[in-house]
Amino acid sequence: MDAERMQGKTVVVTGATQGIGYAAALALARMGARVVITARDRGRGETAAAEISADARVPVELVLCDFASMASIREGAAAVLERCDRLHVLLNNAGALFLERRTSVDGLELTFATNHLGYFLFTALLLERIRQSAPARIVNVASAAHRLARRGPSFDDLARERGYRGFPVYGETKLMNILFTRELARRLAGSGVTANSLHPGVIASGFGTNNRGVLGWLMRHATRYFFSTPEEGARTSVYLASSPEVEGVTGKYFASCREVRPRPQAEDDEAARRLWALSEQLTGLAG
Repeated sequence: MDAERMQGKTVVVTGATQGIGYAAALALARMGARVVITARDRGRGETAAAEISADARVPVELVLCDFASMASIREGAAAVLERCDRLHVLLNNAGALFLERRTSVDGLELTFATNHLGYFLFTALLLERIRQSAPARIVNVASAAHRLARRGPSFDDLARERGYRGFPVYGETKLMNILFTRELARRLAGSGVTANSLHPGVIASGFGTNNRGVLGWLMRHATRYFFSTPEEGARTSVYLASSPEVEGVTGKYFASCREVRPRPQAEDDEAARRLWALSEQLTGLAG
């Protein structure tokens, strides 16, 4: 890894207190980037920032941001804009899996609010600064779980009031990550800003450990024996954020540091446009 590849670059990594977000932030800091991480919890965020700073021997900054709350996202984005006059890489990694239906403080189904609208709103609020910093990159962590959403987004029941199953709903939000990236890349064409999404692999991290019951227990204990490490999971995120090999590549989906084709429902441009318009309405960005 080139220890100076990211010198002079400012990078924001969301959800970086553990797992692949933490590993990606550490790798990019080691490469010389100025790294800003986001976290919901101040204590965990300060601990992560201090650990990454000590390891990489560069200061790492913390912005508090809860991606389940649009008000918190707006505050977090404002804090980033106040600190960073340039933003060369935005790595959207924060996300969650809820096995039982919950609602956000904004009254939205929580998986959808956190995993899709969080990416959408945070990116939109930072987009002009990213444009001003071109060449720049937006990297969205999606998942092969998008395959679970065989019929595409459930536009007629995003609140999941007609039935809720945790893994299929999660898979649908990961499909939305890819569709969002596809439409974002189209809108950014010619700007010098690229947008790509990725599957990180199945990772042994703290992801999903907020759930109760047997499945929650398995996520807390069994994953460490069967899944990849966070460092392995972060590899594709770091590659898309930093590698000269993907300079100018945009609108694509990657796994194991190579471009792959997602399922057909993730290449539906009409669904991508519809999702964008709906997301603008739900976040108050329309008009």
